[in-house]
Amino acid sequence: MVLDVFAKRLRAYRKLKSLTQEEFAQAMGVSVAVAGGWERGTRTPTDQQVRSMEELFQVNRKELGLDLLYGGEMT
Repeated sequence: MVLDVFAKRLRAYRKLKSLTQEEFAQAMGVSVAVAGGWERGTRTPTDQQVRSMEELFQVNRKELGLDLLYGGEMT
């Protein structure tokens, strides 16, 4: 459930930034397969990857839909 919310929000934020999945993967330092897994809700990002997403999209983990998974906002 948490990953479903995250997957939808991640895709929306990526599109708001006009990034392709390949560009997003490159910015995150991961493969397209990993980035695609996040967007499908089949892979879970690490805490460090979440922090990178927060910086890239200028949002917090609650806005990404991950507050329940990682507990709270970025410190």
